[in-house]
Amino acid sequence: MKRVPEPELMTGEEQARAYASADFSEPHDMFIRELQSRIPAHACQGTVLDLGCGPGDVTIRFAKKFPGCRIDAVDGSAAMLKHASDAIERENPGPSITLIKQRIPDLDLPNETYNLIISNSLLHHLHQPEVLWECIAARSAPDTWLFIMDLLRPESRNYAEALVHQYAREEPEILQQDFYNSLLAAFSPAEVNQQLHDSGLGYLTIEILSDRHLCIFGLTNPHLFSA
Repeated sequence: MKRVPEPELMTGEEQARAYASADFSEPHDMFIRELQSRIPAHACQGTVLDLGCGPGDVTIRFAKKFPGCRIDAVDGSAAMLKHASDAIERENPGPSITLIKQRIPDLDLPNETYNLIISNSLLHHLHQPEVLWECIAARSAPDTWLFIMDLLRPESRNYAEALVHQYAREEPEILQQDFYNSLLAAFSPAEVNQQLHDSGLGYLTIEILSDRHLCIFGLTNPHLFSA
């Protein structure tokens, strides 16, 4: 099935509220679990850049799991960041999270480089996915680790509809439609692999995690680190 891009930002309040109110505990717990199994613990205790943090659920879960970290959480949607700010106040994960309204690749951040770069469900939103890989390369030190989780494009629209019914049938209609659109906008492993090679990051690892998720992880500059 050919990819169908969707809008890059969720700027509407109704859309942001539906996303922030949805129960993503299963995939977001998986994000933390799969990250832990692939990224060394010391990288999770330093400076962390969270690209496309949305309403902050993954950011908060990460901060609670790794209380020694300092997270710069970036998103381009003011509506999403308002929900993230409310969630931080409600969940009280500690003083480790700084919310930043900016869009990649033009970021003005507190740190030039980070110990760890994470991202959940940003890649499929991008019309030009190379900007993500350029941003990661620009913000990486020799020992920077990366963990990205994103959607996996189904083989057909019928399969996409079946996934929406299986995982989001109890959610509001606007969220079901967003999930369907996001599945159609997601990349295949082969497409992600080509993006990595084109960006000089072909040594990163791609793994399929579930019927709708893949991950990309590894040291962003292994040749420099090993030297």
